[in-house]
Amino acid sequence: MKKGQLLMEEAEEEIVEKIKKLEAKNNEIGKIVEEMKKAEVKVLRNNEWQIKDKLVLKKEKVYIPKDESLRLEIIWLNHNMPIAGYRG
Repeated sequence: MKKGQLLMEEAEEEIVEKIKKLEAKNNEIGKIVEEMKKAEVKVLRNNEWQIKDKLVLKKEKVYIPKDESLRLEIIWLNHNMPIAGYRG
């Protein structure tokens, strides 16, 4: 494994953990997750919402909570890491 790949994987793991923590605090997402738990399903509302690998997905994409610093970090990660192919 190359150094850049290891760096990217560590950064991605940190982002995923931050997403999970913020999802747990988000009222809207909390209600959806509770609704899914009560119904004992992993898919809700015609596949609009899902839980996969302990992450909430909306329309098959990871739901990113409305947190400006997290969103900026994700943008930075995808555009400024050398492995992404961008140089700033």
